[in-house]
Amino acid sequence: MTNKSNQKVIGKVYDYKLFKRLMNYAKNYRFEFVLSTISVILLAVFAAVRPILLQQIIDDYITNKNATQLLNFIILMLVVLIFEVFFQFLFIYFANWLGQNIVKDMRAQLFKHLLHFKMQYFNISPVGKLVTRVVSDLETISSVFGQGLFMIISDLLKMLVIAGVMLWMNWKFALIVFSVLPLLIFATKVFQKAMRSAFQEVRTEVSNLNTFVQERITGMRIIQLFTREKIEYIKFKSINEKHKKAWIRTVWYNSIFFPLAEILPSIAIGLVVWYGGLSAVADSSIEPGAVISFIMMNNMLFRPLRQIADKFNTLQMGMVSAERVFKIIDTQESEIDLGNVDTISLKGEVNFKDVYFSYIKNEEIIKGISFNVKPGETVALVGATGAGKTTIINLLNRFYDVDIGEIKIDNTLIKEYKLHDLRNQIAVVLQDVFLFSDSIFNNITLKDESISLEQVKIAAKEIGIHDFIMTLPNNYNYDVKERGVMLSVGQRQLIAFLRAYVSNPSILILDEATSSIDTYSEKLIQQATEKITKNRTSIVIAHRLATIKKADNIIVMEDGKIVEQGTHDQLLKNKGYYNNLYNIQFAQKRAS
Repeated sequence: MTNKSNQKVIGKVYDYKLFKRLMNYAKNYRFEFVLSTISVILLAVFAAVRPILLQQIIDDYITNKNATQLLNFIILMLVVLIFEVFFQFLFIYFANWLGQNIVKDMRAQLFKHLLHFKMQYFNISPVGKLVTRVVSDLETISSVFGQGLFMIISDLLKMLVIAGVMLWMNWKFALIVFSVLPLLIFATKVFQKAMRSAFQEVRTEVSNLNTFVQERITGMRIIQLFTREKIEYIKFKSINEKHKKAWIRTVWYNSIFFPLAEILPSIAIGLVVWYGGLSAVADSSIEPGAVISFIMMNNMLFRPLRQIADKFNTLQMGMVSAERVFKIIDTQESEIDLGNVDTISLKGEVNFKDVYFSYIKNEEIIKGISFNVKPGETVALVGATGAGKTTIINLLNRFYDVDIGEIKIDNTLIKEYKLHDLRNQIAVVLQDVFLFSDSIFNNITLKDESISLEQVKIAAKEIGIHDFIMTLPNNYNYDVKERGVMLSVGQRQLIAFLRAYVSNPSILILDEATSSIDTYSEKLIQQATEKITKNRTSIVIAHRLATIKKADNIIVMEDGKIVEQGTHDQLLKNKGYYNNLYNIQFAQKRAS
C-alpha cells in the first residue's frame, strides 16, 4: 500500500462521521450503554473521595490519636472501596458485553451483505482479505467499547475530578503537579500520531498474511504436486517478516513512550515532597496528610494519562478496522433484483436473442448468440475451453447481466423474475463440486427443512445412488469434511446430482459433470443423468461427446460464437467443427 493511501485511511481514524456511525449500533442497547456511562461517572467520584478521606484520617485522627473517629473513617473508606469495586464490575462487564453485542450485529450485517454480492466481486477480492474483515477486524472493533472508548472517558473524568480536588485542597501543590503535565501531554500526542500510522500498517500486513496463508492452505495439493514448498516458504518468510516489522514498529514507540511516562510522575512526586518538606520545616503550615494525599492523587492523575495513550492505541486500531469494515458494507456490489414476477414452477422454455457479454469492458466473451430450448428438451453446449459455454450458464442464473440482447424463460425476461424465484427453478451440477464440512444429508438438502430424509432416500434410489451412500460409515449422516475431501471426485458428483434432483428444478444445468471421473462413477452418473433430465429442460456442457449423442440439439461454440448446431447425426454429416472434434476424441479412445 502506498504512503498516499495510508495517509488517506489514517486521516479517517478520528473521523467524527465514522465514530458516529459506529455508535449508532449502540442504540439497540441503550440500557447497557447508560449503565456503563453512569458507572464511569461514579468511579471518577469514588476515586476522588479516597485521598480526601486519607488526608482527614492522617491529619485529624492519627496525628491526634482519636481511635474512635479513626475506626469510623476507616469503615467509611471501606464502604467507598466496596462501592468502587461494585461499579468497576458493572463497568467492565457491561462495556465488554456492549462491545460483543455490537460486533455480533455488525458481523451479521456484513455477512448478509456479502451473501448478496455479485460473483464478480468475489472473483477480484482475495478470500483471506474478506475473512480478515469478517473475523479479526470486527473483533478489534469490539475492543473500542470494552477497552477503548469507555476506558478513555473513565480516565478523563478521573483526571478532571482529581485535578479539581487538588486545586481545592492546595492550589500550590496542584500547580507543582500540573507543571509536569504539558510534557506528558505533548509526549502522548506525538506517541498517538506515530502509533496511528503504525497500526494502519499492522492491519494491512495482517490482511496480507491471512490472504497468503488461506490461499496456500487451499492450494496445498498443487504446492506439493509441483514441489513448490521451498518457494512458498520463502515467500511466507518475506510476508511474515513484514508483519513482524509492522508490530516491532509499535513496540519501538511503546518502549520510548512508557518509560518517559513513568519518569515524569516520579518527578512530580519529588517536587511535591521537596516543596512540602521545605514548607513544613519553615512554618509547619503543611500537614503530613496533605503531602501523602497529593502523592496518592499524583499517581491517580498521571496513571490515567499513561493508560489513555494505551487505550487510544486500542481505539485507533478499532477505528481503522471499522473504516475497513464499513468500506465493504458501503460497497454497492449487490445483485440488482428489480423483478416482480413470482413463479412456483416454469415450463422451461429458454431463449437467447442476440446476446453480447463481457466480464471486462470492451473484451467480449459472448458475441451475438441466439438459440432456443423448448420445454423438456436436452441441449448440449460443446466447444474448446474459453468458448463461452460456462458464461452462458452464469448469464442464465443472472450471476451477471448481459451487455446487449435478451434472455427469456417462458417468454419472460429473466430480469423480470424475482431473483430468488428464478434460481429456485434452476439446478446446476458443476464440474468442481463444492461440499460443505457437514453430513451428506445436509449437503444434499442444504438444510432445507421442507426436504425430509425419507424424500432424499427415495430420490437416491430413483437415480441409482442409494446403494453407494449406504456403503459409507453413518450412511446419510457421513461427514464429508471440508470441501468433501472424504469422497472421490465421482462420489462428489453423485452427491451433486442428488442435490439437484431433490430440488425438483424446472431447468437443469450439467456443467462438465462427467469429466475427470472413473468408469464406474461415470456409468452411475449417466444413469442419473437420464433419470433427472427426463421430461425436464436440460442444458449440458460436455467435453466427452459420447455422452451427448441423445441430445435434442447440440450447440457448437467457438470464440464466443455459435458455429454449428443440430443433432449428433446432423452435425456429423456436416463434416464441420463438431465432426472434427468427434473424430479426434474417437481416435484417442481407440488408441487408448
